[in-house]
This record gives sequence, structure tokens and C-alpha cells, in this order.
Amino acid sequence: MEKSIKYYSTVKERAVKWFWYPYIPYSKITLVQGDPGDGKSTLMIRLAAALTTGEELPDGQKIEKPENVIYQCSEDSVNDTIKPRLLEAGADCSKVAFIEDEEMGLSLVDERIERAVRETNAKLIIFDPIQSFIPLDCDMQSASKMRAVMRKISKIAETYECAIVMIGHLNKSSSGKKLYRGLGSIDIAAIARSVLMITRDEKNPEIRYMYPVKSSLAPEGRAISFLMDSENGFHWIGKCVLPQNEKERCPSQTISKKEKAKEVLKVILSDGMVKSSDILARMETLGISARTVRTAQKELGVISRRKKNVWFWELPSLEGENGE
Repeated sequence: MEKSIKYYSTVKERAVKWFWYPYIPYSKITLVQGDPGDGKSTLMIRLAAALTTGEELPDGQKIEKPENVIYQCSEDSVNDTIKPRLLEAGADCSKVAFIEDEEMGLSLVDERIERAVRETNAKLIIFDPIQSFIPLDCDMQSASKMRAVMRKISKIAETYECAIVMIGHLNKSSSGKKLYRGLGSIDIAAIARSVLMITRDEKNPEIRYMYPVKSSLAPEGRAISFLMDSENGFHWIGKCVLPQNEKERCPSQTISKKEKAKEVLKVILSDGMVKSSDILARMETLGISARTVRTAQKELGVISRRKKNVWFWELPSLEGENGE
């Protein structure tokens, strides 16, 4: 009978390896979120291009050597859109692969993914957008089904020591009751070790910001800014501090601060309990007031627990709880 118990004394320690520290780790899943058209795909194509050629990353970090990439996009043509974008970004297209899925659609549980990673030795896999690769029999809102899907794809990242990046749109809700809906089940954000947000500058929409809302393996990195305009194309600006006008609004011009607070709360709490003071401090950096956060907390049913005179918050379970 196979043993099911193992002691940590038998486990060999190893350091986390990074494609881009502290934003995108190898062997893990990273989510990149934002509104449609805000530059998520363009950002990832630029990073993929840098990996294929060994160029420096936007903050000056060096890539050890060129690596292969799998870029799986369901929304654009490989001939007239994706390849031209890769070439414009300076990618070595002989190092960028994709899985042909015209005759048979691809999902995150498809065996072709692991086979492609094994055959190409890809160090970066991009699914753009994640919503297009959810299995047909899986509801994104279903925790149990999404947990199984995410664990399967996470195992591929760990086995082959590759970074898996999933791009997620924040789509308008068709019901009209909620301005936006996020990625679905909280299990998606729970398994992701890094969650990055892309947003536009309010006064100059050509300037975009990428900043972390969840960083489980390293201290949160600074925001990275880049420029996208029709005349000059794409340009990295680099590390920055979010300007005051950006802090005073939500990343989407149409999403309310309360709805944004709900989305960020779900991501922050996806790994379990967190000090309420840490949450409020993080929200303040995003320009969301404590009053708004507490309103979002109440509407989400976030539970407050007191441990040794310190308040912690966690996502609700099936049991009712008393709070602060």
C-alpha cells in the first residue's frame, strides 16, 4: 500500500525562480487583469518577445538566456494580427509556438498543453484570455470545478518549471445590477501566486500602469508604466509611483470604487485570513477609503476574527460568524 504521509524533513528546499521578479514567477500561475483594450495582451507580447531574445526587462533586470514561449490567443488571427504584433515587438518567432485549435478547441485541461510544453521546453505560456480556455462543462463560478482545472494547469507549471500567465478581462455584467464581474470563482485567484492589474492614466489614457494586487512569493513590486499611442507605438517608461489622480479613482473609469474594493478584497483574501489593518493600508494605496472598504466587506460578507487583540478578515464560509 502506497504511503500517504510524508514529513517535511524529507522535502528538499528550493528557492523560487523568477521570469520577472517580483511580478511573474516560474513554476506558478500569474493572472493579468484589466478592462478590454487597456494593454494586457500588448504587455505580455512585449515580455514574451524579450524572453525569446534575451533582452532586458523593463526595469533593467537581465534574462539569463533566450527561451521558448507558447502564446495561445483565441481572439485574434495568427496571420494578420498575432505574428505582426510579435514581429513589431522584436520577438524571435522561431521561439514562439502555439497549439493549433481550429478543428478542436483548446481548454486548460487539454492533454495537448502538457505535450506542447514538453516538446518545446517553453518557459512561458500565455492564455489570452482565460475565459476562452475554460472547459465547456465547467462553470467559472463553480469553486469545486475551477479548483480541479486550476490544479491541473498549476501542476504543469510546477513540473516543467515554466511561468503560466492567464489574461483576464473584467467584463461588463449583462444583468445591469453589477457594473463588472471579475474572473469567476475565487479559486482562480487563490491558486495564482501573483495577480497584476493593468489600468490607464485618467488624464493621459495613452499611459498605462501595471501594478500588483496580490504577491504571495515576494514583496509587492512597484508599479510599471508604459506608453501606447498611434504615432509612437509602444514604449516602456519603467518603475513609477501611481500618480495622485490615479490613486483617487478606480482602475476602470466605469467601475465604482466599491465594486473595485470587492474585487481586490477577493484577491487579497484568496489565500486565507489577512490582518484588516494590512488590507486597509493596501486599499489606501489604490485610492480606496476605509469607509468604502468596510462597505464592500459588509456586502461580500467578509468575516472578522480577533486573535490576540488583532483583527483579521477572511472570506465567508457556509457558517455564520460574528464580526468586529
